[in-house]
Amino acid sequence: MPKVTIQQLRKRNQVSATNATNKPRTIGLPYDKSQRKSNGLTGSSNGAAENTRHFGPMFNKDLGQHILINPLVSQGIVDKANLKQTDTVLEVGPGTGNLTVKILEQAKKVIACEADARLAAELTKRVQGGPFQYKLEILQGDVMKRDLPFFDVCISNTPYQISSPLTFKLIFHRPIFRCAVLMFQREFALRLIARPGDSLYGRLSINCQLYAKVTHIMKVGKNNFKPPPNVESSVVKIEPLNPPPPVDFEEWDGLVRIAFTRKHKTLAANFKPTATMQLLEDNYKTFCAANDVMLEDGFIMKEKVLGVLNQTGYSDSRAAKMDIDDFLKLLSAFHDAGIHFC
Repeated sequence: MPKVTIQQLRKRNQVSATNATNKPRTIGLPYDKSQRKSNGLTGSSNGAAENTRHFGPMFNKDLGQHILINPLVSQGIVDKANLKQTDTVLEVGPGTGNLTVKILEQAKKVIACEADARLAAELTKRVQGGPFQYKLEILQGDVMKRDLPFFDVCISNTPYQISSPLTFKLIFHRPIFRCAVLMFQREFALRLIARPGDSLYGRLSINCQLYAKVTHIMKVGKNNFKPPPNVESSVVKIEPLNPPPPVDFEEWDGLVRIAFTRKHKTLAANFKPTATMQLLEDNYKTFCAANDVMLEDGFIMKEKVLGVLNQTGYSDSRAAKMDIDDFLKLLSAFHDAGIHFC
């Protein structure tokens, strides 16, 4: 066996080190964007989103797309609607159909309004070839820009940005439907059901309760959705009054709008601003001209309005504590005096 000296070992080690540094290193090379995505080595949110595209459509938060993924919550919503086998159900924002398929099990027909063409296609694919295919009709487009079809019950995991307009679109829909079971942001739901004296009681509360009975059904945590919203949610049940009260909503809302300008101030204080008095005076003069009524000598609108408030006993009342009957009496008294709000 040939002898190897220490000098020869050092020389060999130096050659090996030199060869190692000259070899191309692949682990540390920066990948371009396509490589990073395809290999899944990026830590960015874009890369993560790219890797999850194979498991379903990307959800658009700008459209309020938060898909309900808890089947127990979905079943609870359907159960509270008390569906019949003869019912036609309107569903607003069906998404991928987690709630839709449970409705289809109990209803005669489901009309689903979906703004996103991608999710509409996903829902079509989900029921295609199955027993529910011919029970489902999909209306693709913005529900707020179309006339609603006939339906018995409405069920919706509502996009939060259309909560208020959708609520009143449903309330004023004719013919009157039986009920609506709707998912809302928690605070909005609590405002709908608030009663006089509650901190969230306001114009939304009294306007909705004038035309419907509103009850809280359940609370729903944010983790029941994908992607999770930033707020908690609640489900409410809206049952329109049938027949509806014979009230001109424009007149009613005009009065309520003034009263709730500062709901903890007295009504007299809320009616005193110059702009409010000028609006009521213009309306009064229009009413007199249309009905051949002569204006009184020395007519002062402020005195006339405050006179009605004093005669009805509501001058020192506060909107935050007044109920629907109070406002109906006040509106009637203003109309008797020829004072209108629109």
